Amino acid sequence: MTSGHDDLRATLLDAVGPSGWRDPADAAGMTVDFRGMFSGTPVAIVRPGSVDEVRAVVRACAAAGVAIVTQGGHTSLSGGSVPTEDRPSVLLSTSRMTHIVSVDPARSTITVEAGCTIEQVQQAALAVDRQLGMDWGARGTATVGGAVSTNAGGLNVLRYGPTRDSVVGLEAVLADGEVFDGLRALRKDNTGYDLKHLFIGGEGSLGVVTRVVLKLHPRQDHHRTFFAPLAELEHVHELYDRACALDQPGLTAFELVPEAGVAGTIESFGVARPTDTRSDWYLLGRFSGTSPVDDTVATFLSDAVGAGLLLDAVVADTAAQEENLWVLRDELPPETLFDAKGAKFDAAVPIDRVAEYQRAAEAVAAELCGDAGHVYSFGHLGDGNLHLYVVTSLERGSRMDPALVDEVQAAIDRLTWDMGGTVSAEHGVGQELLERVAGQKSAVELDMMRRVKAALDPDDLFNPGRGAHCAPDPGPEED
Repeated sequence: MTSGHDDLRATLLDAVGPSGWRDPADAAGMTVDFRGMFSGTPVAIVRPGSVDEVRAVVRACAAAGVAIVTQGGHTSLSGGSVPTEDRPSVLLSTSRMTHIVSVDPARSTITVEAGCTIEQVQQAALAVDRQLGMDWGARGTATVGGAVSTNAGGLNVLRYGPTRDSVVGLEAVLADGEVFDGLRALRKDNTGYDLKHLFIGGEGSLGVVTRVVLKLHPRQDHHRTFFAPLAELEHVHELYDRACALDQPGLTAFELVPEAGVAGTIESFGVARPTDTRSDWYLLGRFSGTSPVDDTVATFLSDAVGAGLLLDAVVADTAAQEENLWVLRDELPPETLFDAKGAKFDAAVPIDRVAEYQRAAEAVAAELCGDAGHVYSFGHLGDGNLHLYVVTSLERGSRMDPALVDEVQAAIDRLTWDMGGTVSAEHGVGQELLERVAGQKSAVELDMMRRVKAALDPDDLFNPGRGAHCAPDPGPEED
């Protein structure tokens, strides 16, 4: 345990009580990130159970000059939720702040504490015949506070947008211990800056989000999930256009799945192969509605097969079949499926350039890695977001040489920017992308973010060294 902070630890223990206290020596899983790339040893781990306890923790840490790193479900893929080693820090977990404060079906809103999991909120919404727009594979672990801090997207972003589009209001504890109360459940309020947006995507750098008002939607009881082998990857945008032309509001998922991932998931999780027809790439999609969508799905698939865009298609007819299809998608990340490590990208490009981007990335991998280069991709076709990995092998436990990782990352980052894309579409900047995001942001943009940080957190109390505002200044623009 970090020495020299006994007074602070005593103050924190008094603030949160024994139930809100964790010894770092007994909580190793909280101090190492999901991918095992980042870790740190905190002065203390606290689990406040209320806004007042959060305020007490913030004030105590500010007085002691010790930083605060806020942790939700600890599903970060960019190193943003582990203690910093750059300076003494306290890890503040929201794991005790799990109350559903109120559900208001008349207003179609739900107010929850930041430590509630996405699945918990989904269930509370369904209980009043409403539906939360947000959803992703880690729904049982990922928390509302973490989703807000990273502006996470997920599986339903086509219909409901990223987290930002679901947040009606929020509450946060600021660096001086004061509370920003922006919990007004109004859809329109033009009385100045909409300050809640500073915290959405802010990666915990401006305050501790404690409560959130989320938008709810009419419950969608009719779903049809389909799985279809693609004739060619290059058909994906035409397929997306066709699906939107039929029922754009009802298109709730449109995912790209690679054969390597299908085969790996079948082997690792024992799920059934959906169709005997095989391809390098598959389309996993879903139409949803308040009334049956069977005809929409049948029309889309039959027309696409008839046009030669799809080789075959299957539609889930039972809950078990639907679950089988979504396991294929949820378990695709190679960190868990293959334990393969290489160059990782959470990129997005304009939606009409996804196939072009994949092919260009394959060319980069072939040039830099030779025959060993393998580009493994999956993701959200409808918003241009590919989770793309370049590895030298999909054999379990394979590792790419760190120098080659750097070279591949630099080349594909340049490719991403040349296509008008971003290096962080969902996972945030965290620690991992600090150097890389500097190539995407202008000096003016970085300066604006730093001014906001300095105004609200002048002593750099919250999550120091993480987030785009910490990126180094970009180099001079080329003539």
